[in-house]
Amino acid sequence: MESSLITELFLPLSLAIIMLGMGLSLKLSDFHQIFKTPKAVFVGLIAQLVVLPFTGFALMHFWTIQPEYAVGIILLAACPGGPTSNLFAYLGKCDTALSISLTAVSSIITIFTIPFIVNLAMEIHLGKGQYVALPVLQTILQIMIITIIPVGLGMYLKSKKNNFAQKAERPVKIASTILIIVIILGAILKNKEIIAQAFLETGLPALSLNIITLLLGFLVAKLFQLNFKQSSTISIESGIQNGTLAIAIAASSTLLNNPAIAIPPAVYSILMFFTGGLAIAIYGKINKKNDA
Repeated sequence: MESSLITELFLPLSLAIIMLGMGLSLKLSDFHQIFKTPKAVFVGLIAQLVVLPFTGFALMHFWTIQPEYAVGIILLAACPGGPTSNLFAYLGKCDTALSISLTAVSSIITIFTIPFIVNLAMEIHLGKGQYVALPVLQTILQIMIITIIPVGLGMYLKSKKNNFAQKAERPVKIASTILIIVIILGAILKNKEIIAQAFLETGLPALSLNIITLLLGFLVAKLFQLNFKQSSTISIESGIQNGTLAIAIAASSTLLNNPAIAIPPAVYSILMFFTGGLAIAIYGKINKKNDA
């Protein structure tokens, strides 16, 4: 009962609050970035929507780990960037408007891509007939309810009640940060009997996905001749995934209902603060120098 309450109520509610906080910081004018620098947005979306899932599948093809953990890594790679990536982009003096645009657009597109990518991952790693397929329409609907609708509500409040939105933005962001920590710790504590072994099995693959996608995001951007600020932004957006959404999909009884699949995203969500912190320290120094 307690486990069901966490996965069916508190986890989706927490993610919805996190996305509401993101919406409170967004304005329609933020999306002008899509038209101002379409090339940067296009390259960023290619990095997030194509390069990341491909990297996840490739890593798990060559890495021998428990099948559920392999699915968890690929699920993570299929998720969009989250509000944390926007914070990291800001701290790294990257192109914050580009970061917000990429997060918002990829969050909409991945609603439709996640079910297909995850079903393919389960068929490859769990074997046909040994898994319950992720229901496509139900998954799309549930992800919309806990991501897009709260973001839209936050944007509506900002446009109609700006003073309230400005006052609420900071408390909601603080609450969001606390909720992210609670969700990750909850996923770990819920599986504490196997977490030590699971961390040993998933830590290196999760770290590898994180580092490789940070690097690939930057390299893809430079390949398309984007400037350093844009390239560092796409690197952050590629390497800092929405682990909270991945945990919610894996743990929900109406979706995957498989706590083991939630472990790699939980481990990743811890590790990304260290690698992301190092990345923004490097990017921040270079972007500050370039801006001077």
